[in-house]
Amino acid sequence: MKKNFLYSDFTTQDLSFILYFLIVIGVCSIILLISFFLGSKSISRDKNIPFESGIDGTGDTNLRFAIKFYLIAICFVIFDVEALYLYTWSICVKKVGITGLIEVFFFINTLLITLFYLVKNKIFN
Repeated sequence: MKKNFLYSDFTTQDLSFILYFLIVIGVCSIILLISFFLGSKSISRDKNIPFESGIDGTGDTNLRFAIKFYLIAICFVIFDVEALYLYTWSICVKKVGITGLIEVFFFINTLLITLFYLVKNKIFN
């Protein structure tokens, strides 16, 4: 007896996900269409002027920042994401056992080596 290909390969969970995806696409489309038709379409010279907290903008917006600000921001993001990995490990520490402990030990050592390398190259100065 031959099975129906479309029906037999989809589970209830797959069909629920597809239905959810279609509903999300539909709701987003409806919201965009409503805002397109009901939104204001006035055009004036004042619409193209930057406005920030009621203060007229002065000067040039192309400011030059030192690269150290970007490097510090990137280091913050990297170490922040790694802290999330450690938090995830701490939640399931009993399940991963000694193997997980050894892996986290190497992970933390890699972080420390990276931090020492950054300090040695004076990236924070």
